[in-house]
Amino acid sequence: MLKGIKIIDFTNYIPGPFATQRLAEMGAEVIKVEAPDGDPARNTGKGLVFTAHNRGKKSITINLKHNEGQKLALGLLKKADAVMESFRPGVMERLGLGYKDVSSINPGIIYCSITGYGHSGKMSRLGSHDLNYMSLSGALAQLKDEIGNPVHPTHTFADYVGGLAASERILAGLVSRSLSGEGSYHCLSIAESMASLMTNHVLIEKETGYQNGVGVLNGAVISYGLYATKDQKHVCLAALEPKFWRNFCQALGRDEWLSAHLTKPDTNNEVYCEMIELFKSKSLSEWAAFGMEVDCCLTPVLEAGEIAEYPLYKVRGFVSFNGGVKMHGDLDSVAASPPPEKGAQTKEILCEWLGANDQDLLDWQTKGVIQYLK
Repeated sequence: MLKGIKIIDFTNYIPGPFATQRLAEMGAEVIKVEAPDGDPARNTGKGLVFTAHNRGKKSITINLKHNEGQKLALGLLKKADAVMESFRPGVMERLGLGYKDVSSINPGIIYCSITGYGHSGKMSRLGSHDLNYMSLSGALAQLKDEIGNPVHPTHTFADYVGGLAASERILAGLVSRSLSGEGSYHCLSIAESMASLMTNHVLIEKETGYQNGVGVLNGAVISYGLYATKDQKHVCLAALEPKFWRNFCQALGRDEWLSAHLTKPDTNNEVYCEMIELFKSKSLSEWAAFGMEVDCCLTPVLEAGEIAEYPLYKVRGFVSFNGGVKMHGDLDSVAASPPPEKGAQTKEILCEWLGANDQDLLDWQTKGVIQYLK
């Protein structure tokens, strides 16, 4: 769908690379501009964080602190459709690569900045990470243990939500340009993107004072919750609508449970106690098979290593043999190239995009402007 669209990617770690990988899987040509030391994600989690978010891209290594490096970057941006960057506010401007600089030579550019807290205001220049955005969004306060303490997530939700919002803006910008012929600038705040998921919670708290969103969705009823199985794993029952609860009860021969549909998961609740014991009588695989046969919104709680073999994903090849996870399961996309080595396409890109010759490359390499693999 994005064949022919050229995107320059100045981002590191997770949010930006996740966003541009989604666009690459839809056919865009993504040029990842890396500093001489490379994206720090190459050294995070034994390099697996980089591997997970940079399939199907090309890598060019440019020293943006060098004047000639900045000129090379501008040359690439002049021919690009979109650019994504994740430096702190003001950095790209100091490098001569801000939106005004780029749009002056490429009026149609779609320029997206991914920031923690926006481009202005007291917090705009502060460094932060996923956990900070989670805490400020209000989402972290929804993840609490039995005594009310927030639980440290083992997933960087805000990073991925920020990435999704950024890819959405690039796509919206491209659509807008097709209609108006004009480029556009977009500044994403990861904190705000994450906070946007709190729309139910904020409105409900304002109107009722209740802090935990939609009551029946937060573990307050027995038909919508998590249950342990015989093998110490868990299933998720989400039989919120009466028809699904009825299917669940009748398939188990427990018609006497029907009236308990929206009762509380309390140890004084006889039906709840019976459900706990019933779920513990069968293994996860047995309950997973039950959920596939009975239309009652019952699914296994999968661990990371179990996703690839789950029928929904296995039939589509959603997880590759080496652990790569697709971005768009419904697309019959060709196999993406593996994540690039640092600077692997530097020579190719500078020759094809800017008409550089071997002497140019040698001069730039000697000056420390670029690095490339021979």
